[in-house]
Parts: sequence; C-alpha cells; structure tokens
Amino acid sequence: MKYAFACAFVILASAAMADPAPKMPLVIPHGTQDVTQAIPGEYTLDPNHVAVLARVSHLGFSISVFRFDKVQGKLSWDPAAIAHSQLSATVETASIATNVAGFAAHLASDDYLKSAKFPEAIFVSTAFRPTDATHGKVDGQFTLMGKTVPLTFDVTLVGAGPGFAGGPTMGHVIGIHGEGAINPQDFGLPAFFKDPIQLVIDTEFDNKS
Repeated sequence: MKYAFACAFVILASAAMADPAPKMPLVIPHGTQDVTQAIPGEYTLDPNHVAVLARVSHLGFSISVFRFDKVQGKLSWDPAAIAHSQLSATVETASIATNVAGFAAHLASDDYLKSAKFPEAIFVSTAFRPTDATHGKVDGQFTLMGKTVPLTFDVTLVGAGPGFAGGPTMGHVIGIHGEGAINPQDFGLPAFFKDPIQLVIDTEFDNKS
C-alpha cells in the first residue's frame, strides 16, 4: 500500500513538473500623449524619476548645469477639468550637485543658497492653463531663501496612462517636462549672476490607487 501511494505521488509530481501552470506574460507599459489616459485623483512625484536642473550662465562664457537630487511633490489632477488642478513641490537646496569638486557644499553655504537657514525651495501653483492637447502653463508662487516671487512653467506632456497599474511601483502615471526662469537678483544672489536662471524639470507623478 505504501509502495503504491509513493508511486502515485511520484507520477503526480512528475506530471506537475512536466506541465507547469502557464505564466501570465509581463506587459511593459508605455505612456501615450493622451492626457485623458491619466485617471483623476491624487498623484505623488516619483523620486526615482525626477530631475530638477538649474541652468546658470557662467560669466557669459557658457551654461553651467546644476542638479538637485531631493525633490517631493503632490498633484491633484482631473483630466476633465485641468484648470482646477493643483500642484505643490519642494526641493532640498542642499541636495545640489555639480561636477566641480567641493563646489556643491560652497553653493549650499551662506555665500549662495543659505541652505542651513532656508533648506527648501517651494513652488505652489495658482493656476493651470492648458494651451493645446499636450502643452500648457502652470502659474504659481516660488519661494527661495525666504523670498517669494511669481513663476510660470511652460509644461509639456511627455506621457500618461497606466504604468504597472495596481502594482506597488508605478500605478497610473503622468510624465511631464517643464521650463521656467527666475531672476537671481530677486533672491539676493551675488551681482555677477546677471542673466535669468532657467529651471528645467522632468518628472513622473504616480497614482497608486
């Protein structure tokens, strides 16, 4: 009896290994330039897919590019009523990076960004103004080193739609490219900063609901 049972077990196990249950194929998502594919709701900026760049004139000779590595943001979104959307974002100014050795710490010091006293740059939207199906302007208030000025970003939709929807990683996604510019003298930066500083943002916002 025991021998018969063992034989049956071996036969069943062999059959299971020979005919495994089929696996569902992995579907790789791809964004579309259709903003209606982004479901309404609350989105969070994806820290793994963000770049905040400051493009600064180097004494009129070239453009120096600085990157900020620590960014947070929230987006309230409804593709059927884009003008009612709201955005807030913060950048840790001490997270500035440059390829000049030791210069990042100097930029974060009291000589420039005063990061110890003013650790964050903040943008809070006041209006969303769509201009066509994939472009628009986002007006807001930008605060740096304790001073607040109006700032407008020109925004381009890069892609929208379900990412790995329902999974722990992406959910639904809106990906954008944004460009704006500030006057360095509005924030008391040294006088040799004469030209506008361009701010460039590439990021994704995720809704995991």
